[in-house]
Amino acid sequence: MAELLLVRDVLDQQLLDRRKRRVGKVDGIVVELGADDHARVLYLEVGNAILAHRVARWLGRLCEWLREHVSPHRAPPLRISWKKVRDIDVSVHVDVDASAAETERWEGWLREHVIEHIPGASHDKGEGRDDAE
Repeated sequence: MAELLLVRDVLDQQLLDRRKRRVGKVDGIVVELGADDHARVLYLEVGNAILAHRVARWLGRLCEWLREHVSPHRAPPLRISWKKVRDIDVSVHVDVDASAAETERWEGWLREHVIEHIPGASHDKGEGRDDAE
């Protein structure tokens, strides 16, 4: 069995669902330390607040507050049981449905309410660009 290093091989890697759709990236790993000092991986976590906590605790708390008070999708970060991990190569393949991911909902909301209102962000070729001639 090949050695698996969680930080190198799993953390920040792309998650792919059972249909090879992107779920997001692994933002956190929940590990349980047993009485015998053996660690056991319980969950992979996906979510902006999880990633923000890794940068700074205050930033993570801010993301949680925004999710609870401002976000159109108040679901907590996605937790994927380690038992759902099917394969790890350049991506982490999990037996879940991508539509359940917080990132999928946030990306749709941001695209509709923010990105589409930025000048030059249109998907139409050349729209909003001065040099498109």
